[in-house]
Amino acid sequence: MIDAGNHHTLQGVGNVRQQGCIAVKTSRLLAAIAAMTILIPAMADARVGGGNNTGSRGSRTDQAPAPTQTAPAAKPVERSATPTQQAQRPAAAAPAQGGSFFSRHPFMSGLMGGLLGAGLFGMLFGHGFGGGLGGIASMFGLLLQVALIGGLGYLAWRLFKGRTPAPQPAYAGAMPRTTEPPMARANLLTGGGAAAAGSAPGLAIAAEDFKTFESRLVDIQAAYSRGDLAALRTLVTPEMLGYFSEQLSENASRGLENKVDAVKLEQGDLSEAWSEGAIDYATVAMRFSMIDVTRRIADGSLVEGNAEVRTEATEVWTFLRSRGGNWILSAIQQA
Repeated sequence: MIDAGNHHTLQGVGNVRQQGCIAVKTSRLLAAIAAMTILIPAMADARVGGGNNTGSRGSRTDQAPAPTQTAPAAKPVERSATPTQQAQRPAAAAPAQGGSFFSRHPFMSGLMGGLLGAGLFGMLFGHGFGGGLGGIASMFGLLLQVALIGGLGYLAWRLFKGRTPAPQPAYAGAMPRTTEPPMARANLLTGGGAAAAGSAPGLAIAAEDFKTFESRLVDIQAAYSRGDLAALRTLVTPEMLGYFSEQLSENASRGLENKVDAVKLEQGDLSEAWSEGAIDYATVAMRFSMIDVTRRIADGSLVEGNAEVRTEATEVWTFLRSRGGNWILSAIQQA
């Protein structure tokens, strides 16, 4: 027979055990959530580049790419081997024509100040320039002062108007830029529309170049998906190869692999193209779809993505080439 005291003791022990089990389950749940929290950022945007903004665009690395219909805006490069360039100070301007007329003509300001001072002084004491000549003379003097002040004001206005340069359009003096009309996917494939025109004087982007950009999109994604650094070495700059190698190593250390298949360019257009010395640059905005999944290396189980559903991404890729060489990827920015 169990007395009341022992009964309460056993009940207390049971409650403690129950609470302990709940605490263990809760801690396991929190650990699982923490693990998922760590893995989700790494797995999100698992395609080539990992959804990051990396690489170099020559002297324009710190500048935003020109907007296009495909990518009206792009995020800035966050990681680059190109040193950050300080904003160039504007060239010393010619002596400004700004400021008031009188600040640029001290003699006129002194004369006007004297006349105004004399007039005010005269009015305060009941006389102006003709204060000693009686009522009519005082009235004449007042009118004379007003006429002189008005005449000097008109003269100042004429002089100021003559020295002020004619207004210029907001774009006056800017470097002319050839505007590229939006280029649909068919243009990238066939080179129609803007394909035959360059976006900057001295640099022409031909139909073959656009076909190369599209093939680079597919080939780089495929090589990254295979983890083929040898193939990537022929398609990207050493800087981008280092970033891709780092991302592949991070996936491997987690026991994961990213597979990107069936890459299809949906829309693309040229943002800008320019030359720096013997190096040509071309920045292209591309919206593309793909099958993007992440699997466990050990058993091939699906971790992220859907092998039956296509996903879309819009990115801005910058390519470079040595004069007469092949285009290779030098930067990726998210739109």
